[in-house]
Amino acid sequence: MAATEQPLRRARTRRAAEAAGPVPAAPRSTVPADPNAVIQLRGVSKIYDHATGAGLKQATFSITPGEFVFLVGQSGSGKSTLMRLLLKELEPSAGSIIVAGRDLGELTRKKVPYYRRNVGVVFQDFKLLPNRTVYDNVAYALQVTGHSRKDIRAKVPDVLRLTGLSTRLHNYPDQLSGGEQQRVSVARAFVNHPPLLLADEPTGNLDPETSIGIMQLLYRINRAGTTVVVATHDSAMVDRMRRRVIELNDGLVVRDEQAGAYTARDENTAEFGALMRGEPAPAPKRMADLGPDELFDDAFRDDGRTTR
Repeated sequence: MAATEQPLRRARTRRAAEAAGPVPAAPRSTVPADPNAVIQLRGVSKIYDHATGAGLKQATFSITPGEFVFLVGQSGSGKSTLMRLLLKELEPSAGSIIVAGRDLGELTRKKVPYYRRNVGVVFQDFKLLPNRTVYDNVAYALQVTGHSRKDIRAKVPDVLRLTGLSTRLHNYPDQLSGGEQQRVSVARAFVNHPPLLLADEPTGNLDPETSIGIMQLLYRINRAGTTVVVATHDSAMVDRMRRRVIELNDGLVVRDEQAGAYTARDENTAEFGALMRGEPAPAPKRMADLGPDELFDDAFRDDGRTTR
């Protein structure tokens, strides 16, 4: 593309937006806050501009502690927008997002790092540090949050054993398979034992057999008490696991179904525990035992502290 084409394209987009007039904002939701929810969206919309349109439209739902939730929908349906809003990478155009009883709209910029310490994130493309070993990639998540060397030496081997990487701790990312790299990503996201873990297309670059292993790992983490939200196109995995499904279409929540399939249909299947050596799945431990307002205290504590 010529150097002058990009400014010209931006100018045309800006003129089109000006001609169309201001973007109407949706009214703020009157839905009351749910004190028991880990995540609650109340009338949340995200409008980018007239050229791009809306990424999310009047989304309203709650996720309770200990749930495993799939976000499904075609590309452009709003899944990535929702994930970025939950990470506070974007601000909603209207409505409110409440996490553990606290409105993210009240979160100041200097408090965002404290908030994100309580949210584990797994990406489709792994986002590992290529010049660091498996051990150091996972340890880095603890170093940046100020953990002591003693804590790091205690926690990293434990999470590497949980994720099946105890024999790979000295390897570099380019010495690992795609599935192993994603396991490192999961280990890094979980090493702080966050109450909430977001996974954006975690099996998108993996073969079906490897995908099963990653989902088993996320399921195990969920069983330990972490609320897990997975945005995915993996219809076979969603159908197999039969967890809660929230479906988005053109920014709208069009379905919210317990024990749902990738596409809406009425059928019963065995619990995902059947995938885990046929064992029945007990009720998950619930972070609600801690009290939702305790889960993210560092992010909302007004004590004048600054980020490390």
